[in-house]
Amino acid sequence: MFDFVRMLCRQGFSAQFVLPATLLGATLLILLFSPFLPVLIWGLAVTLPLLALAAYDYRQSPHTLMRNYPLAARLRWFFEDLRPFLRSYIVESDLEGRPFDHDTRALIYARSKGQVSVHPFGTELDVYSEEYEWIGHSMAPTQNVADEFRVEVGGPQCTKPYSASILNISAMSFGSLGANAIEALNLGAKKGGFYHDTGEGAISPYHEKHGGDLVWELGTGYFGCRAKAGSFDPEAFRDTAQRDQVKMIEIKLSQGAKPGHGGMLPGPKVSEEIARTRGVEAYADCISPPGHSAFSTPREMLEFVARLRELSGGKPVGIKLCVGQPHEVFAVMKAMLATGIHLDYVVIDGAEGGTGAAPLELSNHVGVPLREGLIMMRNALVGTGLKGAVKLAAGGKVHGGASLAFNASLGADWCNAARAFMFSLGCVQSMKCHTGECPTGITTQDPRRQRGLVVSDKAERVHRFQKATVEALRDIVVAVGLETPWELRPHHLHHRLNAAEARATDRIYPFVDEKSLLDDPEASYYAQWWAAADPDTFRPVSEVDPLRRLDQDRLRTERH
Repeated sequence: MFDFVRMLCRQGFSAQFVLPATLLGATLLILLFSPFLPVLIWGLAVTLPLLALAAYDYRQSPHTLMRNYPLAARLRWFFEDLRPFLRSYIVESDLEGRPFDHDTRALIYARSKGQVSVHPFGTELDVYSEEYEWIGHSMAPTQNVADEFRVEVGGPQCTKPYSASILNISAMSFGSLGANAIEALNLGAKKGGFYHDTGEGAISPYHEKHGGDLVWELGTGYFGCRAKAGSFDPEAFRDTAQRDQVKMIEIKLSQGAKPGHGGMLPGPKVSEEIARTRGVEAYADCISPPGHSAFSTPREMLEFVARLRELSGGKPVGIKLCVGQPHEVFAVMKAMLATGIHLDYVVIDGAEGGTGAAPLELSNHVGVPLREGLIMMRNALVGTGLKGAVKLAAGGKVHGGASLAFNASLGADWCNAARAFMFSLGCVQSMKCHTGECPTGITTQDPRRQRGLVVSDKAERVHRFQKATVEALRDIVVAVGLETPWELRPHHLHHRLNAAEARATDRIYPFVDEKSLLDDPEASYYAQWWAAADPDTFRPVSEVDPLRRLDQDRLRTERH
């Protein structure tokens, strides 16, 4: 056989024909020298289809490599498809994977299965790298710590406050997730006493089946309470929002993976079931515009909040956003002060978040990461004296007790997680969420793939993961010598700046004092953005002077 290939090459055959010619030679050898009919049949069954495929490759026009190297070029696509799996299981070290490394995934898997999640032989992290951060512990740990951490959500304008767990399931809608995944998440939330955010795809029968607490997210498409033209339908909203299972309402302004970007579910994917759930026409393009049609200014947004609160029967109403332009955050604060209408809570979604598909430019380069966004919103609420009435939540790569503790030290009252709960369902980070070909049946509507996800088994994993993660947070609270995670402060969290220097977080970022934006806004780090904010527009009403900001940065650095 090898002599045959070498002969072809000596006769001037191009490399592009070597593989097909080799197959042809193998076929001829089988025809001429095989004394056994079964071997002949099997040989033809293998080689003739490959030869036909090579002939097709040679004649097709879209792919240059396949045209120049028939059949052989297909190996490139084969290994391209295998690349995520080969990289994850063979090439990467335990700490290299993105967006979640192997050690993080292994921790979630272990906790969701009820296995031991301790780590031997010390940390694998480089404690002198710029990515390292830690919580300062106490010489006198305390044991007077509650077994469960819950926060009361709902200000004085709310008549039906909700007691939320410190860790909940973040927004993932039916459509992006399959029916079995939604069921398992909600049943797990029911078992553990934490809430399940519906995502903007409305409340499906799979959210309702097991009775777990729901936070109903309203996106720009108003799915589930949508008029025929795509506007908000108050009657449809009221009928759903007053169900006992719905505990809070969340207006989605933006999300971390694709802030300021709408979306479209193509018509062929809008099945009868999804159409019924979302209140749209089946097999027609389902549009989510970039912005809301129910309001266009901060003041109008708060009036919409008050309307939703009334229609829902007095349930907490909040907003979710990925922070973008700082003056908009302060415009919302000014609108609350001007109208007297308060949000019940704000959820900050970090730019590092995201479970489905998003344009690469948006997911990589638009939006403020969680830490900076959380600190800015904390400062806006504290600086205006609103932090006591308006609760603050955080979401973005939350996966363990340390994540909860870090966010609590920066002002978060509770945290939401999406991808971590997907791992608890069995996600293997195959990066096929947007293709409908999820191998674990989580992010697909294919019933054959969903079959592998057994609701009762996975729900127990969801429950165990949440419980074990909150217990890990409890261990940290004990070590720091506190009684609740809400006693954690920025000075407890330290971050390494370089190999020779580390600082507490309040020596790196600005943290304002109570009502300082009202008492002396000109002295604040945020003075320029505060001046540019107006409750009647999301547009800046004055320019932000970058030179003044540099002076403020310099003075702050010298002070620290």
